[in-house]
Amino acid sequence: MSLTDVKVKNAKAIDKQLKLYDTAGLFLLVVPTRKGSGKRWRFKYRFNGQEKLLTLGTYPDVSLAKARSKRDEARQLLADGIDPNEQKKKNQQDLNAAQANTFEKLAHQWLEHRKGALADRTLNVMQRRFERDVFPTIGSTPLTQLSPKRILEDVLMPIENRGAVDLVHRIRSSISQVLRYGVAKGQCERDLTTDLRGALKPIKHKHHSAFDTDDGTPNATKVGALLRAIDGFDGTFIVKCALQLHPYVATRPGELRHAEWQEIDFIKKLWSIPAGRMKMKKPHVVPLSDQGLAILQRLHKVTGKGKYLFPSIRSTAKPISDNAMNSALRRMGFTKEEFVSHGWRAVFRTLADEVLHERPDIIEAQLAHQVKDALGRAYNRTSFLKERNAMMTTWADYLDGLKEGGKVITLHKSTTNQ
Repeated sequence: MSLTDVKVKNAKAIDKQLKLYDTAGLFLLVVPTRKGSGKRWRFKYRFNGQEKLLTLGTYPDVSLAKARSKRDEARQLLADGIDPNEQKKKNQQDLNAAQANTFEKLAHQWLEHRKGALADRTLNVMQRRFERDVFPTIGSTPLTQLSPKRILEDVLMPIENRGAVDLVHRIRSSISQVLRYGVAKGQCERDLTTDLRGALKPIKHKHHSAFDTDDGTPNATKVGALLRAIDGFDGTFIVKCALQLHPYVATRPGELRHAEWQEIDFIKKLWSIPAGRMKMKKPHVVPLSDQGLAILQRLHKVTGKGKYLFPSIRSTAKPISDNAMNSALRRMGFTKEEFVSHGWRAVFRTLADEVLHERPDIIEAQLAHQVKDALGRAYNRTSFLKERNAMMTTWADYLDGLKEGGKVITLHKSTTNQ
Protein backbone atom coordinates (compact mmCIF):
# COMPACT_ATOMS: atom_id res chain seq x y z
CA MET A 1 0.00 0.00 0.00
CA SER A 2 1.14 3.51 -0.73
CA LEU A 3 2.18 5.86 2.05
CA THR A 4 0.08 8.68 3.43
CA ASP A 5 1.11 11.95 4.99
CA VAL A 6 -0.02 10.70 8.39
CA LYS A 7 2.05 7.50 8.13
CA VAL A 8 5.13 9.48 7.12
CA LYS A 9 4.66 11.99 9.94
CA ASN A 10 4.14 9.32 12.63
CA ALA A 11 6.85 6.91 11.47
CA LYS A 12 9.41 6.14 14.20
CA ALA A 13 12.48 3.92 14.47
CA ILE A 14 13.46 2.83 18.00
CA ASP A 15 16.11 0.09 17.80
CA LYS A 16 16.83 -0.19 14.12
CA GLN A 17 16.11 1.58 10.87
CA LEU A 18 12.88 1.00 9.02
CA LYS A 19 11.93 1.12 5.36
CA LEU A 20 8.42 2.28 4.57
CA TYR A 21 7.63 1.63 0.92
CA ASP A 22 5.46 3.81 -1.27
CA THR A 23 5.08 2.90 -4.96
CA ALA A 24 7.28 2.55 -8.04
CA GLY A 25 10.52 2.19 -6.07
CA LEU A 26 10.05 5.10 -3.65
CA PHE A 27 10.54 4.43 0.07
CA LEU A 28 11.15 6.32 3.31
CA LEU A 29 14.20 5.27 5.32
CA VAL A 30 13.58 5.93 9.04
CA VAL A 31 16.77 5.97 11.14
CA PRO A 32 17.00 6.10 14.98
CA THR A 33 18.65 9.27 16.30
CA ARG A 34 19.27 10.83 19.73
CA LYS A 35 16.41 13.26 19.13
CA GLY A 36 14.00 10.72 17.72
CA SER A 37 14.00 9.52 14.12
CA GLY A 38 15.63 10.79 10.96
CA LYS A 39 13.65 10.31 7.76
CA ARG A 40 15.23 10.16 4.31
CA TRP A 41 13.63 9.56 0.94
CA ARG A 42 15.17 6.98 -1.37
CA PHE A 43 14.35 5.75 -4.87
CA LYS A 44 15.37 2.21 -5.78
CA TYR A 45 15.86 1.45 -9.45
CA ARG A 46 17.85 -0.71 -11.86
CA PHE A 47 20.16 0.62 -14.55
CA ASN A 48 22.13 -1.61 -16.93
CA GLY A 49 21.22 -4.63 -14.79
CA GLN A 50 22.46 -3.09 -11.54
CA GLU A 51 20.33 -2.12 -8.57
CA LYS A 52 20.93 1.47 -7.44
CA LEU A 53 19.63 3.97 -4.91
CA LEU A 54 18.99 7.69 -5.47
CA THR A 55 18.71 10.06 -2.52
CA LEU A 56 15.77 12.45 -2.88
CA GLY A 57 16.10 14.52 0.31
CA THR A 58 14.97 14.45 3.93
CA TYR A 59 11.53 14.73 5.53
CA PRO A 60 9.92 17.15 6.36
CA ASP A 61 11.98 19.39 4.02
CA VAL A 62 10.83 17.11 1.20
CA SER A 63 7.19 16.17 1.57
CA LEU A 64 5.61 12.97 0.32
CA ALA A 65 4.20 14.77 -2.70
CA LYS A 66 7.56 16.33 -3.50
CA ALA A 67 9.33 12.97 -3.11
CA ARG A 68 6.90 11.38 -5.56
CA SER A 69 7.52 14.20 -8.02
CA LYS A 70 11.29 13.67 -7.79
CA ARG A 71 10.78 9.92 -8.23
CA ASP A 72 8.75 10.54 -11.38
CA GLU A 73 11.47 12.82 -12.76
CA ALA A 74 14.02 10.06 -12.14
CA ARG A 75 11.79 7.49 -13.85
CA GLN A 76 11.55 9.78 -16.88
CA LEU A 77 15.36 9.93 -17.05
CA LEU A 78 15.45 6.12 -16.94
CA ALA A 79 12.95 6.01 -19.79
CA ASP A 80 15.33 8.23 -21.75
CA GLY A 81 18.27 5.94 -21.03
CA ILE A 82 19.88 8.23 -18.45
CA ASP A 83 21.14 7.13 -15.03
CA PRO A 84 19.49 9.47 -12.46
CA ASN A 85 22.54 9.34 -10.19
CA GLU A 86 24.87 10.37 -13.01
CA GLN A 87 22.47 13.17 -13.97
CA LYS A 88 22.45 14.33 -10.34
CA LYS A 89 26.26 14.46 -10.33
CA LYS A 90 26.26 16.41 -13.59
CA ASN A 91 23.69 18.87 -12.24
CA GLN A 92 25.85 19.44 -9.16
CA GLN A 93 28.94 19.96 -11.31
CA ASP A 94 27.06 22.47 -13.46
CA LEU A 95 25.87 24.26 -10.32
CA ASN A 96 29.40 24.38 -8.91
CA ALA A 97 30.69 25.77 -12.19
CA ALA A 98 27.96 28.40 -12.26
CA GLN A 99 28.71 29.37 -8.65
CA ALA A 100 32.38 29.76 -9.54
CA ASN A 101 31.60 31.77 -12.70
CA THR A 102 31.09 35.07 -10.87
CA PHE A 103 31.03 38.63 -12.15
CA GLU A 104 34.27 39.46 -10.32
CA LYS A 105 36.08 36.53 -11.92
CA LEU A 106 34.87 37.56 -15.38
CA ALA A 107 35.82 41.19 -14.74
CA HIS A 108 39.39 40.18 -13.86
CA GLN A 109 39.57 38.12 -17.04
CA TRP A 110 38.37 41.10 -19.07
CA LEU A 111 40.90 43.47 -17.46
CA GLU A 112 43.68 40.99 -18.25
CA HIS A 113 42.38 40.68 -21.83
CA ARG A 114 42.48 44.48 -22.26
CA LYS A 115 46.12 44.81 -21.25
CA GLY A 116 48.06 46.34 -24.11
CA ALA A 117 44.91 47.70 -25.74
CA LEU A 118 44.28 50.17 -22.91
CA ALA A 119 46.79 52.32 -21.08
CA ASP A 120 47.93 50.93 -17.72
CA ARG A 121 46.54 53.99 -15.96
CA THR A 122 43.13 53.43 -17.53
CA LEU A 123 43.11 49.79 -16.47
CA ASN A 124 44.15 50.74 -12.93
CA VAL A 125 41.32 53.27 -12.72
CA MET A 126 38.81 50.65 -13.90
CA GLN A 127 40.19 48.14 -11.40
CA ARG A 128 39.78 50.60 -8.52
CA ARG A 129 36.23 51.47 -9.60
CA PHE A 130 35.27 47.80 -9.70
CA GLU A 131 36.80 47.14 -6.27
CA ARG A 132 35.12 50.18 -4.71
CA ASP A 133 31.68 50.28 -6.34
CA VAL A 134 30.94 46.92 -8.01
CA PHE A 135 32.62 43.91 -6.42
CA PRO A 136 31.27 44.53 -2.86
CA THR A 137 27.69 44.12 -4.12
CA ILE A 138 27.68 41.82 -7.17
CA GLY A 139 31.27 40.57 -7.35
CA SER A 140 30.49 37.15 -5.86
CA THR A 141 27.21 36.82 -7.76
CA PRO A 142 27.16 33.98 -10.34
CA LEU A 143 26.55 35.33 -13.82
CA THR A 144 23.50 33.08 -14.13
CA GLN A 145 21.92 34.89 -11.16
CA LEU A 146 22.73 38.44 -12.27
CA SER A 147 19.85 40.58 -13.49
CA PRO A 148 19.34 44.13 -14.82
CA LYS A 149 17.35 44.96 -11.67
CA ARG A 150 20.22 43.79 -9.44
CA ILE A 151 22.78 45.85 -11.36
CA LEU A 152 20.58 48.94 -11.24
CA GLU A 153 19.48 48.78 -7.60
CA ASP A 154 22.62 47.36 -5.97
CA VAL A 155 25.36 49.03 -8.01
CA LEU A 156 24.25 51.99 -10.08
CA MET A 157 21.58 53.71 -8.02
CA PRO A 158 23.76 54.10 -4.88
CA ILE A 159 26.42 55.80 -7.04
CA GLU A 160 23.86 58.06 -8.70
CA ASN A 161 22.32 58.92 -5.31
CA ARG A 162 25.62 60.30 -4.07
CA GLY A 163 25.65 62.70 -7.02
CA ALA A 164 28.29 60.97 -9.16
CA VAL A 165 26.27 61.10 -12.40
CA ASP A 166 29.26 60.97 -14.73
CA LEU A 167 30.85 58.11 -12.76
CA VAL A 168 27.71 55.99 -12.77
CA HIS A 169 27.58 56.09 -16.57
CA ARG A 170 31.25 55.12 -16.77
CA ILE A 171 30.71 52.17 -14.45
CA ARG A 172 27.61 51.07 -16.37
CA SER A 173 29.73 51.13 -19.53
CA SER A 174 32.49 49.07 -17.87
CA ILE A 175 29.98 46.48 -16.64
CA SER A 176 28.59 46.35 -20.18
CA GLN A 177 32.04 45.68 -21.64
CA VAL A 178 32.65 42.88 -19.13
CA LEU A 179 29.34 41.21 -19.93
CA ARG A 180 29.85 41.52 -23.69
CA TYR A 181 33.24 39.85 -23.22
CA GLY A 182 31.46 37.12 -21.26
CA VAL A 183 29.01 36.61 -24.13
CA ALA A 184 31.91 36.22 -26.57
CA LYS A 185 33.54 33.67 -24.23
CA GLY A 186 30.31 31.75 -23.75
CA GLN A 187 30.18 32.52 -20.02
CA CYS A 188 26.93 34.51 -20.04
CA GLU A 189 23.95 34.88 -22.32
CA ARG A 190 23.79 38.64 -22.99
CA ASP A 191 24.71 42.15 -21.91
CA LEU A 192 22.16 42.88 -19.18
CA THR A 193 22.91 46.61 -19.11
CA THR A 194 21.09 47.12 -22.43
CA ASP A 195 17.86 46.86 -20.42
CA LEU A 196 18.92 49.87 -18.35
CA ARG A 197 18.88 52.46 -21.11
CA GLY A 198 17.07 55.53 -19.85
CA ALA A 199 17.11 54.32 -16.24
CA LEU A 200 19.92 56.69 -15.20
CA LYS A 201 20.03 60.45 -15.09
CA PRO A 202 21.63 61.85 -18.27
CA ILE A 203 25.10 63.36 -18.13
CA LYS A 204 25.26 67.11 -18.25
CA HIS A 205 28.29 67.58 -20.46
CA LYS A 206 30.69 70.28 -19.36
CA HIS A 207 33.24 71.84 -21.68
CA HIS A 208 36.85 72.15 -20.54
CA SER A 209 37.56 75.64 -19.24
CA ALA A 210 39.37 77.73 -21.84
CA PHE A 211 38.94 81.45 -21.05
CA ASP A 212 35.52 81.45 -22.70
CA THR A 213 33.85 84.77 -23.43
CA ASP A 214 30.09 85.35 -23.31
CA ASP A 215 29.63 83.94 -26.80
CA GLY A 216 31.57 80.78 -25.94
CA THR A 217 34.79 81.64 -27.81
CA PRO A 218 38.21 81.76 -26.11
CA ASN A 219 39.49 85.16 -25.02
CA ALA A 220 42.65 85.63 -27.09
CA THR A 221 43.99 88.36 -24.79
CA LYS A 222 43.83 86.03 -21.79
CA VAL A 223 45.46 83.26 -23.85
CA GLY A 224 48.39 85.59 -24.45
CA ALA A 225 48.58 86.39 -20.74
CA LEU A 226 48.63 82.67 -19.92
CA LEU A 227 51.47 82.03 -22.36
CA ARG A 228 53.51 84.79 -20.73
CA ALA A 229 52.73 83.40 -17.29
CA ILE A 230 53.92 79.94 -18.38
CA ASP A 231 57.23 81.40 -19.59
CA GLY A 232 57.62 82.96 -16.15
CA PHE A 233 56.67 79.81 -14.23
CA ASP A 234 59.12 79.19 -11.40
CA GLY A 235 58.30 75.51 -10.86
CA THR A 236 60.26 72.50 -12.09
CA PHE A 237 61.89 72.68 -15.52
CA ILE A 238 60.15 69.51 -16.72
CA VAL A 239 56.64 70.70 -15.86
CA LYS A 240 57.42 74.10 -17.35
CA CYS A 241 58.45 72.47 -20.64
CA ALA A 242 55.22 70.45 -20.66
CA LEU A 243 53.22 73.65 -20.13
CA GLN A 244 55.14 75.41 -22.91
CA LEU A 245 54.85 72.58 -25.44
CA HIS A 246 51.17 71.82 -24.89
CA PRO A 247 49.66 74.81 -26.76
CA TYR A 248 51.89 74.12 -29.78
CA VAL A 249 50.62 70.53 -30.18
CA ALA A 250 47.05 70.71 -28.74
CA THR A 251 47.00 67.02 -27.80
CA ARG A 252 45.15 65.58 -24.85
CA PRO A 253 47.07 66.08 -21.59
CA GLY A 254 47.50 62.33 -21.08
CA GLU A 255 49.00 61.91 -24.55
CA LEU A 256 51.49 64.67 -23.80
CA ARG A 257 52.45 63.43 -20.33
CA HIS A 258 53.21 59.92 -21.59
CA ALA A 259 55.24 61.05 -24.61
CA GLU A 260 58.44 59.03 -25.12
CA TRP A 261 61.66 60.17 -26.78
CA GLN A 262 61.57 57.26 -29.23
CA GLU A 263 58.40 58.82 -30.68
CA ILE A 264 60.08 62.13 -31.56
CA ASP A 265 61.67 62.56 -34.99
CA PHE A 266 63.73 65.77 -34.92
CA ILE A 267 64.65 65.46 -38.60
CA LYS A 268 61.13 65.01 -39.98
CA LYS A 269 59.67 67.28 -37.25
CA LEU A 270 57.08 64.69 -36.23
CA TRP A 271 55.78 63.14 -33.05
CA SER A 272 54.26 59.68 -33.64
CA ILE A 273 51.86 58.58 -30.91
CA PRO A 274 51.08 54.83 -30.81
CA ALA A 275 47.49 53.60 -30.94
CA GLY A 276 47.51 52.33 -27.34
CA ARG A 277 47.72 55.86 -25.97
CA MET A 278 45.11 57.42 -28.23
CA LYS A 279 41.47 57.75 -27.20
CA MET A 280 40.29 56.32 -30.53
CA LYS A 281 42.93 53.56 -30.39
CA LYS A 282 44.47 54.60 -33.69
CA PRO A 283 48.06 55.85 -34.15
CA HIS A 284 48.41 59.59 -34.63
CA VAL A 285 51.13 61.84 -36.06
CA VAL A 286 51.62 65.38 -34.74
CA PRO A 287 53.63 67.90 -36.83
CA LEU A 288 56.10 69.87 -34.72
CA SER A 289 56.62 73.59 -35.32
CA ASP A 290 60.02 75.20 -34.92
CA GLN A 291 58.86 76.61 -31.60
CA GLY A 292 57.86 73.16 -30.39
CA LEU A 293 61.15 71.66 -31.56
CA ALA A 294 63.11 74.35 -29.70
CA ILE A 295 61.35 73.37 -26.46
CA LEU A 296 62.08 69.69 -27.09
CA GLN A 297 65.73 70.37 -27.81
CA ARG A 298 66.12 72.15 -24.48
CA LEU A 299 64.26 69.36 -22.73
CA HIS A 300 66.31 66.63 -24.43
CA LYS A 301 69.47 67.87 -22.72
CA VAL A 302 67.83 67.12 -19.37
CA THR A 303 65.64 64.03 -19.89
CA GLY A 304 66.82 62.70 -23.28
CA LYS A 305 68.64 59.70 -21.80
CA GLY A 306 65.45 58.37 -20.25
CA LYS A 307 62.19 56.96 -21.61
CA TYR A 308 59.80 59.84 -21.03
CA LEU A 309 59.99 63.44 -22.14
CA PHE A 310 58.41 64.48 -18.85
CA PRO A 311 59.51 61.99 -16.17
CA SER A 312 58.23 62.20 -12.62
CA ILE A 313 60.54 63.80 -10.10
CA ARG A 314 59.99 60.74 -7.89
CA SER A 315 60.76 58.08 -10.49
CA THR A 316 62.05 58.38 -14.06
CA ALA A 317 60.18 55.15 -14.81
CA LYS A 318 56.92 57.11 -14.68
CA PRO A 319 55.76 60.34 -16.32
CA ILE A 320 54.60 63.40 -14.40
CA SER A 321 51.23 62.96 -12.72
CA ASP A 322 47.93 63.71 -14.43
CA ASN A 323 47.48 66.69 -12.11
CA ALA A 324 50.94 68.20 -12.54
CA MET A 325 50.06 70.73 -15.24
CA ASN A 326 46.74 71.75 -13.72
CA SER A 327 48.42 72.21 -10.34
CA ALA A 328 50.97 74.46 -12.01
CA LEU A 329 48.14 76.51 -13.55
CA ARG A 330 46.54 76.91 -10.11
CA ARG A 331 49.92 77.96 -8.70
CA MET A 332 50.15 80.65 -11.36
CA GLY A 333 46.77 81.98 -10.26
CA PHE A 334 44.47 80.53 -12.92
CA THR A 335 41.40 78.89 -11.39
CA LYS A 336 39.87 75.71 -12.73
CA GLU A 337 36.87 77.75 -13.85
CA GLU A 338 39.19 79.87 -15.99
CA PHE A 339 41.46 77.29 -17.56
CA VAL A 340 42.48 73.63 -17.43
CA SER A 341 45.22 71.97 -19.45
CA HIS A 342 42.69 70.15 -21.65
CA GLY A 343 41.39 73.59 -22.63
CA TRP A 344 44.18 74.04 -25.15
CA ARG A 345 42.25 71.81 -27.53
CA ALA A 346 39.19 74.07 -27.39
CA VAL A 347 41.40 77.14 -27.80
CA PHE A 348 43.09 75.64 -30.84
CA ARG A 349 39.87 74.40 -32.44
CA THR A 350 38.10 77.74 -32.15
CA LEU A 351 40.91 80.16 -32.92
CA ALA A 352 42.31 78.09 -35.79
CA ASP A 353 38.86 78.15 -37.35
CA GLU A 354 37.57 81.61 -36.57
CA VAL A 355 40.82 83.62 -36.54
CA LEU A 356 43.16 81.72 -38.85
CA HIS A 357 40.33 80.39 -41.04
CA GLU A 358 41.83 76.91 -41.30
CA ARG A 359 39.67 74.19 -42.81
CA PRO A 360 37.57 72.39 -40.18
CA ASP A 361 38.50 68.93 -41.50
CA ILE A 362 42.20 69.78 -41.17
CA ILE A 363 41.64 71.01 -37.63
CA GLU A 364 39.71 67.86 -36.67
CA ALA A 365 42.41 65.66 -38.17
CA GLN A 366 45.01 67.50 -36.09
CA LEU A 367 42.90 66.88 -32.96
CA ALA A 368 42.83 63.14 -33.82
CA HIS A 369 39.07 63.21 -34.28
CA GLN A 370 37.61 60.85 -36.85
CA VAL A 371 37.47 62.57 -40.23
CA LYS A 372 35.83 60.91 -43.23
CA ASP A 373 36.03 61.66 -46.92
CA ALA A 374 33.08 62.14 -49.27
CA LEU A 375 32.64 58.37 -49.53
CA GLY A 376 32.53 57.92 -45.76
CA ARG A 377 36.03 56.43 -45.49
CA ALA A 378 38.11 57.38 -42.45
CA TYR A 379 41.38 59.12 -43.23
CA ASN A 380 44.54 57.44 -41.98
CA ARG A 381 46.98 58.81 -39.40
CA THR A 382 49.01 60.79 -41.94
CA SER A 383 45.96 62.44 -43.48
CA PHE A 384 46.52 66.08 -44.40
CA LEU A 385 50.03 65.87 -42.99
CA LYS A 386 51.35 68.54 -45.35
CA GLU A 387 48.39 70.81 -44.64
CA ARG A 388 48.56 70.15 -40.91
CA ASN A 389 52.28 70.93 -40.87
CA ALA A 390 51.60 74.32 -42.48
CA MET A 391 48.66 74.94 -40.14
CA MET A 392 50.68 74.21 -36.99
CA THR A 393 53.43 76.55 -38.18
CA THR A 394 50.86 79.31 -38.65
CA TRP A 395 49.30 78.44 -35.29
CA ALA A 396 52.66 78.60 -33.50
CA ASP A 397 53.40 82.01 -35.01
CA TYR A 398 49.96 83.24 -33.98
CA LEU A 399 50.52 82.06 -30.38
CA ASP A 400 53.85 83.88 -30.31
CA GLY A 401 52.08 87.03 -31.41
CA LEU A 402 49.60 86.68 -28.55
CA LYS A 403 52.39 85.99 -26.10
CA GLU A 404 54.31 89.06 -27.16
CA GLY A 405 51.23 91.15 -26.50
CA GLY A 406 51.00 92.23 -30.10
CA LYS A 407 47.89 92.98 -32.03
CA VAL A 408 45.11 90.54 -31.24
CA ILE A 409 42.86 89.69 -34.15
CA THR A 410 39.21 90.30 -33.30
CA LEU A 411 37.19 87.09 -33.13
CA HIS A 412 34.45 86.73 -35.68
CA LYS A 413 32.52 83.90 -37.27
CA SER A 414 33.88 82.97 -40.67
CA THR A 415 31.25 82.73 -43.38
CA THR A 416 33.28 80.50 -45.64
CA ASN A 417 35.87 77.81 -45.10
CA GLN A 418 39.02 78.43 -47.05
